[in-house]
Amino acid sequence: MSKAAVSRASLSRKFGLVVLTAVACAFLALPAVSDSQARIVRLSDVQGSVQIDKNTGMGFENAFLNLPITQGVQVQTRDNGRAEIEFEDGSTLRLTPNSKVEFSTLGLNDSGKRMSVVNLVEGMAYVNWLGKSSDDFTLNFSRETVALSRPAHFRVETSPAVSKVAVFNGDVEIAGPSGKVTVGKKKMLTFDAGDGDKYTLAKIDKGPLDTWDKEAVEYHQQYARNNSSPYGYGLSDLNYYGGYQNVAGYGMLWQPYFTGAGWSPFADGAWSFYPGLGYMFVSSYPWGWLPYRYGNWMFVPGFGWMWQPGAWNSWTMVPRYVGTAPAVFHPPVRPTGSVGTVIVGRGGAAVSAVPPSRLIVNGGSAGMGIPRGSMPNLVHLNTQVAKTGSAEVRAAPQFGATTRGSVSTAPSASQSNMGTVSPGRSASAPAARAPSGGGHHN
Repeated sequence: MSKAAVSRASLSRKFGLVVLTAVACAFLALPAVSDSQARIVRLSDVQGSVQIDKNTGMGFENAFLNLPITQGVQVQTRDNGRAEIEFEDGSTLRLTPNSKVEFSTLGLNDSGKRMSVVNLVEGMAYVNWLGKSSDDFTLNFSRETVALSRPAHFRVETSPAVSKVAVFNGDVEIAGPSGKVTVGKKKMLTFDAGDGDKYTLAKIDKGPLDTWDKEAVEYHQQYARNNSSPYGYGLSDLNYYGGYQNVAGYGMLWQPYFTGAGWSPFADGAWSFYPGLGYMFVSSYPWGWLPYRYGNWMFVPGFGWMWQPGAWNSWTMVPRYVGTAPAVFHPPVRPTGSVGTVIVGRGGAAVSAVPPSRLIVNGGSAGMGIPRGSMPNLVHLNTQVAKTGSAEVRAAPQFGATTRGSVSTAPSASQSNMGTVSPGRSASAPAARAPSGGGHHN
C-alpha cells in the first residue's frame, strides 16, 4: 500500500509524526483474543452492496466475505444488499436490503457464558438462534427487546411507524412499553409506534425473502451435521467446499476442493484493521473462516496445503502453519503503519463466468466463485477437475441445488472414512466430521 508523501511544512511533519505514533501505540496495546473476554464472529455471506463500520474512524467501508465482527461494529445493506453473520455455535443473523445492525455487545460474562446484544436500527433481519450452549442473545428494535436463552427462528422488521415480529419456530418473548408478551410458532406480532407501541397478534404472513432465509437455514443444517468440534461457525462451508483425508504420519487433515499444484491458502485475501486488535488476515475463499482462526496449515508432499483442525482455545489473527513449506512460499506478514484494508493477491474470484449461470471451474480456484449450495456434490466435480485441469458446469443460483433436492447430504463418519492415505498418493474424500487436534504457532 502506498503512503502519502510528507509535506516539507513543519505542521505536516508534526501531524504525520502524531499519526504514526498513534498507530504504533495501537499495535503495542494489542490484546491476545484468547486471553480476553472479547468475542469475534463471522460475516459469513455478502451479496450486493454491504458496508461495515469497524470504528477505525473511516466510517462505513465496503464489506467482504469472512470479515470478523467485533463489539461495536455496524453492518448495513443497500438496495440490493444481503448479509449473513454466523455466531460461534452456528446460529445466524441475516439482513435483507436497506437494513442496519449494531453489535453493541459481543463478550463473555464471568462464568464464560457468551453474551450477544444486537441492535436492529432499521430494516429487516432473520434470526436462527440454535441455543446450543445456553448462550444469551438479545435483539433490540424500536422500543422493544427480544431476549433468548433457548432455540428460536424468527423475523423482525422495524420502521418509525410499525414493527413486526414473525416466529417460525420456538417461542419468543418480547418486552416493551406495553409490557411482556410471548409469540408462539407461526404467529406474528405488530407494534404500532403511533399508539404507544400497542400490539396485535395474528397468524404469520409470508415475507418476500422468507424463501432465501429458509434455504440458508437448510444449507447450514445439511452441511454442519456430525460436528465434533467446539465451534459451528464456518463448518457448513468447510464441508461443502472440501473434505477430510486420513494421511499417514499426519492424521486427519482437511483440504478444499480444486486446489491444484502451486495453490497456497495465503495467496488471496486481505488484511483488515480493528482498533485494539490490529490487522487480521481475511481469506477470500468461501470456506475461509475456521482454517484461518484455529489449527494449523501444513504442506504435505503429494497433497499440497492441508489444514489440521485443533488449537480451539487459541483464536488467531494471523493464520498459522507448521512444518516445511514449499520452496516458493510467501508467509502471511502483518502490515504496519496504517489502518486501511490491504489487499493480498487477486482479491477476486478464481472462477470465471461463461455466460451467466455457467462457470469454468479451474484447478487452483479452491472453490472461489462457486455460490453456496449452487451445485450438488462437489467431490465428483473435484475429481473431474483434478483429471482435466478445468470443467465447465451449469450452476444454479445460491442454494439452488439444495432447494431442488439434488444436493447429496453430507455423509456420515462411516461413509466418509476413506482409510489412511500415504503421502505421495492423492485422494479425494467427501465431507466428514471435523476431528479435534493440537496446534502450534510458527
